[in-house]
Amino acid sequence: MMVQMEELSKAIADLDEPKVLKLAEEFLASEPSEADLNRAIKACQDGMVEVGNRYEAKEYFLPELIFGAEILRDVMSRMMPLLKVAPARIGKVVLGTAHGDIHDIGKNIVRDMLDAAGFEVYDLGIDVPVQQFVDKVRETSPQIVGISGLLTLATETMKDTVDAIKDAGLRDRVKVIIGGNLVEEGVRAYVGADRFTKSAAEGVEICKKWVEG
Repeated sequence: MMVQMEELSKAIADLDEPKVLKLAEEFLASEPSEADLNRAIKACQDGMVEVGNRYEAKEYFLPELIFGAEILRDVMSRMMPLLKVAPARIGKVVLGTAHGDIHDIGKNIVRDMLDAAGFEVYDLGIDVPVQQFVDKVRETSPQIVGISGLLTLATETMKDTVDAIKDAGLRDRVKVIIGGNLVEEGVRAYVGADRFTKSAAEGVEICKKWVEG
């Protein structure tokens, strides 16, 4: 079983979709136990982490990153319904693209990589109103809020969102990370976020460190 798990993880890392699906079908046909299902899910998640590592190393590029996330979602959709008890999550993230911005590719990659890393992700979508972020933070009590934006105007709505979270008395309960090609330290300071990133993989690592203490 362990060799199969390593094969599954490697096949996802290599973006070998036919092999991933073949291994997944063989595994599911074996009527796996709950423990085996959890091991398989972890192997798939590890494979996606490696995809992110290869993207950071410039071995893979954006299309490969997106393809890896699609493979992972396909396999997860086959395995997760068979679990009687959902895998424990390491933390919660409220995620969305800032109000006035409709770009979602980067956000979606971050969402999928956070999910693979074991987070429960509440994806609010694109062009998210400030109050929707506040309401979701109040409703779900996440440790982290992630705000994405590619347009210059997103800087202002990111700041409005962080200010609204603070005004609602929730800011000291969450870490805020912003992402997008235009973000840098000056933008982070202006917005009032805790960290910024231009990299999905780096963003996930920051989030993991936050919840791990």
